[in-house]
Amino acid sequence: QVQLVESGGGLVQPGGSLRLSCAASGRFFSVYAMAWFRQAPGKQRELVAAISSGRSTNYADSVKGRFTISRDNAKNTVYLQMNSLKPEDTAVYYCKTQWGIPPQDYWGQGTQVTVSS
Repeated sequence: QVQLVESGGGLVQPGGSLRLSCAASGRFFSVYAMAWFRQAPGKQRELVAAISSGRSTNYADSVKGRFTISRDNAKNTVYLQMNSLKPEDTAVYYCKTQWGIPPQDYWGQGTQVTVSS
C-alpha cells in the first residue's frame, strides 16, 4: 500500500510560478517511478511529467521548458516546479505511482492550480 499526499496548489497570476509537492509513504520510494497528471474541467486526465527511479524525466509537449519534475528520496517526495504559468495550466494536479505485483496504480487526492488574473 502506498499513500500519496499532494500540496502546494493555489491561485497564481499568468507568468507566475508554483511548486507542487507529493509526499509518499513506504520504505521503497527510491525505486518508485513517479508522475504528475492533471485534469481540467471537462477534459481527460493527462500526463504532465514523469521521473524514473534513475531520475530520467519526460514531459508533455505543452509544459516542456516551463515545468521541472524532481525527487528527493531522503524525504520520500517528488516535486513539480511550474514556471511561466498560463491560464490553460489551470487544473487539478495529481501525483501517481505504480507499485506491487501485479502492479497497482496509486493516486493522491489532487491539488487545485488556478492561473488567472
